[in-house]
Order: sequence, then C-alpha cells, then structure tokens
Amino acid sequence: MKKLIDKSIFLCLLIFNTSFAQEKNTIDWQRGPSTYSITSKAQLFVPEDFVFLGTKETDKYLTLTENLGSGEEYFFGPANDSWESYFSFKDLGYVKDDNDIDAKELLEQTIENQKHANSERKKRGWGLLFIEGWAIEPRYDSRNNLLEWAFLLKDEQNQSIINYDTRILGRSGVMNVILVATPETLSSAVADFKQRIRGFEFVSGEKYLEYKKGDRVAEFGLAALITGGAAALATKKGVWAAIVAFFVAFKKLLIVGVLASLAWIGSLFRKKK
Repeated sequence: MKKLIDKSIFLCLLIFNTSFAQEKNTIDWQRGPSTYSITSKAQLFVPEDFVFLGTKETDKYLTLTENLGSGEEYFFGPANDSWESYFSFKDLGYVKDDNDIDAKELLEQTIENQKHANSERKKRGWGLLFIEGWAIEPRYDSRNNLLEWAFLLKDEQNQSIINYDTRILGRSGVMNVILVATPETLSSAVADFKQRIRGFEFVSGEKYLEYKKGDRVAEFGLAALITGGAAALATKKGVWAAIVAFFVAFKKLLIVGVLASLAWIGSLFRKKK
C-alpha cells in the first residue's frame, strides 16, 4: 500500500510538471546569441543557451508561476532553468550614492512591510512569504554604480527561497534586477549572473557618469531602493499601497521546486528496486 501511495504522489507531480511544461512552451522565448533592448534606456547581450522575454511574454510567464506581473519586466536566464532574472527600469531620476546603509534597520523595516504585503497575497489566493533575514547584506559597488542584496524567504511549506536584488544606477533612473534561485544554488547562480550581467549597459546618454548639472535628482538615497520607498515616491498611488505592491512582487521560482520533488520521489523508487 505504501508503494501505491508513493506512485500516486509521483504521478500527480508528473502530471503537474507536464502541464507546466506544455504551458511554458506556449511562451515566445527569444534565444541567444543576440542583443535585446530593455526599454529605450539599456541593452543586454543574451549569450547562447540563454533566453529572453519582452514585457508581454514575461507577464505571461509570471502569471503561470503565480507571480505578480507589472507590464514592465524583461525576463533573462539560462535555458536550463537553473536561475531566473527580471529587469525593469524605474524613471526615478539620478540617485545619489553617498548615503550610509544600516543593514539591521533595513531588515526590520522590510519584515514589517512584508507582513502587510502578505495580506494582499492572501486576497489573490497566493501563498504567503516570510522574510527570514539577509542571505547577502546590502553592499554598494561604487566602481560599477551597482547596489546588491539578497533576502532569505520561506513559504508556507517552509521551503527556502532567495531573491537576490541588484540596482544599477543610471543617469535618469535605476535598472531593477531580481535574480531568483534556491539557497542551494545561490552561490553558483550569483557567480553566473554576475558574469552575464557584463553584457548589460545603459545606452549612450543614460550612463550614471554622464550626469549633468540640471538633471532631475531623486529625493531619496540607496536605502529607499531596498525598502520600497523609492517605488512609493515614484508612483501616483498612496505611499503605503506602493510599498505593499513592491513586496507583493517578490518572486518565487516554482519550476526548480517541482523538478527537485520529482527527482527526490524518483530516487525513492530506484532505492526500492
């Protein structure tokens, strides 16, 4: 009887995974090697064995994986699904990079913001996400004008999720980049991502070092990019509504979890032979 139950679980997961794969194949994946535009502000070189999606197709994929689409994001990642990333440009103005970052204070504020965001996720029928702490504390690379950090999150099944965030500063705004990986693959995913991000650049006239006196300057610094305050100031919505929307949009990578479950259950049958 035990073996029959195991087989039933396996078949359910197999059916789900097959259905997911079929729906995923309806998406218009753009393959490398090729260079693609991200709005009119930047471009990204997509190497061989990597894929890219425009905003419309990215929203289709996000809906498929129970994530919030914005109509502004561009998908980029390896064709083998080992990690995913999402690019979106925010017209925030020139963000000065001369303020300090208090990691402890930012974490406390972010955890509080996520509690409110979970209320919205619940209304949508989505699983709740909980911030456990920093996987990577915030750090700023002044040479490349790049801010990075990573939250460790858990879902209601106590599965760990990593959202690794990068903000690349430009002359008229900020390129938001979210990398999604499992905790087990974070190190290799970040290393691979950092190598591929070298193919990203702002177009001429939009680079951070091309700032000129008289350009619009943002009303906030680096810390607000982490806590969602920048999103609040950049939207016509109420401040709190904008911050909640920012944290509702945390990404959850489903396909890795499904494949891992299938592999684990498959190993059980192999052991029984």
